[in-house]
Order: sequence, then structure tokens, then C-alpha cells
Amino acid sequence: MKVTVELCLIPMGVGVSLSGYIAKCQKVLKKMGLSHQLHAYGTNIEGEWDQVMLAVKECHELVHDMGAPRIFTTLKIGTRTDREQSLIDKVESVEKVL
Repeated sequence: MKVTVELCLIPMGVGVSLSGYIAKCQKVLKKMGLSHQLHAYGTNIEGEWDQVMLAVKECHELVHDMGAPRIFTTLKIGTRTDREQSLIDKVESVEKVL
């Protein structure tokens, strides 16, 4: 099943700069071949359900291995069965209205 996810992964107990941790997670997504878009408060990801969830797990394991004792993550998950729609399609449909 195809899924679109908004992932916000926040390492805790590691100070105020989180960019190094987020960059490592971005590399995981790229390595796994998942379409993704980084934004100011998270990352949008699209792909097959199992592969996306595996990437989220791998990000958690990697960030823990980097020394983060805790991680707080929010996931927003969307699926649809009536048609295929990419992240780009979703944005373009709003931009057409604007």
C-alpha cells in the first residue's frame, strides 16, 4: 500500500542543534530511494508502507546510536485507494486554486 507520511523526529537530551541528526535521517531516506521533502518542521515522505516504516525505524536506531537517549516523534499518515496522488500533486492542486 502506498503511503504519504509527515515525520517529525526530535532527539532529546542532545542540546539545541539538531541539524546533524536530521541530516543523517535524510541520508537514510535517500539511501532507501524514498521520495521525500524536508521542510522547517519535519519531512514529507512517500512510498510503500513497509519501506517507509522501516525507514522511520532506521532513523530512530541511527539517532539513538548517535547518542540521543530519547526521541520524540510524530507521524501523520495518509493513504488513499481511489487513485494515486503524489506529494507534488497535492501541492499543485492547491496552487491551481490560488
